[in-house]
Amino acid sequence: MQSIQLQERASTVPPKSYDRQDWQKGYESVQQEEEYWIDNIEGQIPPELVGTLFRNGPGLLDIKGHRIHHPFDGDGMISAIAFNNGKAYFRNRFIRTQAFLEEQKAGKILYRGVFGTQKPGGWLANAFDLRLKNIANTNVIYWGDKLLALWEAADPHRLDPHTLETLGKDSLNGVLADKEAFAAHPRFDHSCNQDNGAPCLVNFSIKPGLSSTITIFELNPAGEVIRKHAHSVPGFCFIHDFAITPNYCIFFQNPIAFNPIPFVLGLRGAGECIKFQPNQPTRIIVIPRHAGKQVQILETHSGFVFHHANAFEQGEEICVDSICYESFPEVEANSDFRQVDFDALKPGQLWRFHLNLAAQTVTRELIESRCCEFPSVHAEKVGRPYRHLYMAAADGATGNAPLQAILKIDLESQERQLWTAAPRGYVSEPVFVARPGGESEDDGWLLTVVYDSDRHRSDVVILDARDLNQGAIARLHLKHHIPYSLHGSFAPISFAPQS
Repeated sequence: MQSIQLQERASTVPPKSYDRQDWQKGYESVQQEEEYWIDNIEGQIPPELVGTLFRNGPGLLDIKGHRIHHPFDGDGMISAIAFNNGKAYFRNRFIRTQAFLEEQKAGKILYRGVFGTQKPGGWLANAFDLRLKNIANTNVIYWGDKLLALWEAADPHRLDPHTLETLGKDSLNGVLADKEAFAAHPRFDHSCNQDNGAPCLVNFSIKPGLSSTITIFELNPAGEVIRKHAHSVPGFCFIHDFAITPNYCIFFQNPIAFNPIPFVLGLRGAGECIKFQPNQPTRIIVIPRHAGKQVQILETHSGFVFHHANAFEQGEEICVDSICYESFPEVEANSDFRQVDFDALKPGQLWRFHLNLAAQTVTRELIESRCCEFPSVHAEKVGRPYRHLYMAAADGATGNAPLQAILKIDLESQERQLWTAAPRGYVSEPVFVARPGGESEDDGWLLTVVYDSDRHRSDVVILDARDLNQGAIARLHLKHHIPYSLHGSFAPISFAPQS
């Protein structure tokens, strides 16, 4: 009788869409730097797709065989896929930061990582070494005729967009001091009301402490900082992303505590000293983009937000759509990220937060319960009411799992479309590219890099954003794999060589 009950129970558990050993292989370092025309293509690249997809992420997960503790500590590598005339050109290159060059020369780890990577020699070798290694591994943008690799705790590195050669650190024309932070999640305001409708780039930096300083930067299309203002807020801020509207910058101050003592003593990385506080509220910091207006701080349910999808003003409210976790997935000192138990972790889900500044209230509603991350929208809809949202997502509708699918949500009709690379494919952040002359918000393409564990290679996949159900319209097979990347962007200029 007991065996029959066990069989019945087992039959109701959905099979996993992934194999953890397959997923782990996507975290192997890549050693080669390549340049080639992509000639192994299924389907057809749309001839109207012209420009360059830039991706950034940790390319090295070890230093000469010495493993790093967490992928967020890995040295940044840029991949570029340039499209023109229905063809595509690939190149990748490591960012030659000072620390990268030093460690490659030494053949060993010389710097502690924020997320737990330690120098050899135990705690005595790490104690009181508080240097930050600028790994430049989180995002890459093309703005003001500059290609910039971003890591949120330090200044950007400038790269040659044609060759990806590292040109050195960039101070934004002298605005940033050496090692001053410039975050990895800038937002692009397509039509800034302070600049007569001209576009601008909005970004921030955080100087954390018992009270934290948030500095807002706004850059014009020439890459010049035209507005900069700093604001002190109470408490320690651990903030990765933010959202904008025409009038506000919105930050979610996650309820965490930071105890620096184990870090200072060489026992843990800084990221391992962060503890989530489930009994404390999440604070929402609303900073006006116009000078002279007051900062407001609202409170909502405890939760942790890495990424925001979008925000917009609607009547008396600001609506913010965010990927929210029930708690912060803490990094343990002696853990192996490759052995993560997905089933033991709560998934990130999409929530809409309604902020009423006059009443000082926050309400929220769940939009999408499926495990999801890395949201993307039409560039012209950033900070404004929008209809279509694209995200990386789990293949299964419930539970936590690696990201194997691309999910489209029509926020007006509530229709969902899902394209999946399961069981052996693992997706990256989708990047929406509008079709030239497109007539609807979703008239364009989604570009994503998919790790194919069966071949240990990566593919660049092009989807028609209007209809994911038709499958990939083109699948560009690379000659190698790209370790799981973090963020990227599309520049409307093709940096392919002249063919």
